[in-house]
This record gives sequence, structure tokens and C-alpha cells, in this order.
Amino acid sequence: MQNACLVFVGSLNREAPYFQGARGVGLGVYSFDEATLETRKLAETNDVDNPTFLSVTPDGSRIYANSEVFTWREGTVSAYGFDRASGALSYLNKQPSLGSITAHNTITRDGTKLLVANYGMGEGGPDRAVAVYGFEQNGALSAPLASVSHTGTGPNAARQERSHAHSVTETVAGGVAIVADLGIDRLVSYRIEADGTLTKLAESALPPGAGPRHLALHPNGRFVLVMNELDSTIVSMALDEATGKLSLIDAKPAVPAEARDSNHCADIQISPDGRFVYGSNRGHDSIVIMAVDQETGALSLVGYVPCGGATPRNLALTPSGGHLFSANQNADRISIFERDAGSGRLTDTGRSIWIGTPMCVKIVR
Repeated sequence: MQNACLVFVGSLNREAPYFQGARGVGLGVYSFDEATLETRKLAETNDVDNPTFLSVTPDGSRIYANSEVFTWREGTVSAYGFDRASGALSYLNKQPSLGSITAHNTITRDGTKLLVANYGMGEGGPDRAVAVYGFEQNGALSAPLASVSHTGTGPNAARQERSHAHSVTETVAGGVAIVADLGIDRLVSYRIEADGTLTKLAESALPPGAGPRHLALHPNGRFVLVMNELDSTIVSMALDEATGKLSLIDAKPAVPAEARDSNHCADIQISPDGRFVYGSNRGHDSIVIMAVDQETGALSLVGYVPCGGATPRNLALTPSGGHLFSANQNADRISIFERDAGSGRLTDTGRSIWIGTPMCVKIVR
């Protein structure tokens, strides 16, 4: 286990009307050997309700899991410890998320805060788009330090009837958070103050009806890649770190034209060298591969590969960039691909982790 990666998986264990079943176990931890492709279950707990998104500290010792439960007007975020030597999970605490349908979280680069995005559905409850937490000495979550809300609508009446913050991502340089709001077709940038307060810097508009969901950051800090769920596109944008403003560089369809009306994009990941991005397509059930021009940020299609299941909700690259995992929600399977660093192409290894309704996968060394 010393040389293995740790793989953390959140799987659905409570029914929701917009998901096709809940066959999961909650939070699971696995080891993965990149040389042999062997995976081994180390721990799991069913104590977390619907952990649809996780963040993990770089050393794998702490996990922060969102609970997305349809009937709750306010979600929760749970903190767990993981001991590598014993392979044991330990519950630390949980805090209210200050909003419903808690969708995404990220640990700040300085390791002092957790930023949480709430998608938000219906009325009632605190209805905050983003909440900020600190950490206690043992890694437990503090009470919320600050929060912000968004307002507005988009042209898609069924999905953009209100703000829907789908993710929050800190820039490469640190200190600035970018919130992808699917409901209002905007990326909203905030400065993260020392006390956790979020100070708005800018709002950057995407094409009407795009529905931004997740972001991937180019390691050069200048380019931000956006996965748009509703119009099935990947957009490359230039970041002005001083102002927080993002401007369009390029936009490409994430699926072939004939698949566009039946597809909803989900996750996006970027290779460690920034040369390739990978996006998951639910409906087309594929992973799209695009090359990124290192000077201009322009995108070019490399190809598509079947995801190895159905409804690829989340992707994760190993720290080496040698393998990519696809959490195929409706196939109860996390498929494992080998990645060619030169061409960016993926080859299905045939290996997998079989787990009910996988929603999120995170990998650390």
C-alpha cells in the first residue's frame, strides 16, 4: 500500500427522483496499484447520506463529503479522517451547508478552508449559493464562516428558473474562487479573504443556455476550461487574475452533433501537463478528449472513447496522469483507463471497481 494510490468513492445510498436508483454504500476507500492495476477495498461507511461530491486532502488523511438529499431544504457536509496504516475511517463532525442540493466542495490551496457550492432547488431554507468553513485542529469543520447567494435566471425554463451554483474552484495562484452557476450562465469570481469572507470581483457571462457545471484549471494559471452541461460544450477562457474576469478563447462541442439533444455533460479534468482535457458525456456515455494549445488556449478534438458503462458522472486522473477513472453512475462501475501522455488518448484496461451508483471519485498518492 505504500506505493499505491488511494481512491475515495462517494456512492448514492438514498433515493432521489432525478437519479436512477440508489445502490451505493456511501463513502468507500480503495487502494490502486498503477503498475499491476490491482484495486483493493480498504474501508467503507454507510453513515454518510448521499455523498455525491468529495474533497480529499493531498495526503489522504481527511475527507469532506457533501450530502445531497432531495427532501432536505439544507444539506450537510461531513468530515472524516482516514488512517493509512490501519485503513480505518473515523467520523469527525458535520455542519449544515446553508443551502439545498449540496453539489460540490473544494479545499483551499493553503489548506485553511473548505468552500461548498449548493445547487439549490425549490424555496425555503437559507438558500446560500456558496458557504465557507474553517478547520479545527483535528480536521473537523468549523461552523460556517461566511456565505453568498446568487440571483437570476437563464433561457432554459426547466433548468434555469433560478440560480444553481454547481461548483466552486480556486485559481492556480490561489486566493480567488470561481463559482460556476448553471442557472444564470455565469462564472462568478470572489476573493477569499483571510476570515473566510467572499468579496465579489467579477461576473463573466457564458452563451445563454450553456449551463456551466465544472471547471478545470490549466497549470499555467491563465486558462480555465469550462464544462457546460446544458449545451454540451467545452469552453476555454482566459483568466485575468487581478480582476477575476474571464474572457472567451474558444468553444467546441463535447459530443457529435447527432448526440447533442440527448446529452448532458458532467465533469472535466485536465492532464498534469495541461495538454489535454477530458470531459464526461451522460447520454452519449463517452469521454471526450481535447487538446489544449499551450500558447493560445484553443481547443481541438482528439476523439471520444466509450465510458465503460452508463452515465459517467465524475472523472479522476491519477496524480501521475497515467490512468483515468470514470464513475459510471447507472452501470454501478468505475472503469479504469490507461492514458497515453503523448497523444492524450485513453485505452480501456478492462479493469474496474464495481460499486453501486458511484457519484464521485478522488485519487491521491
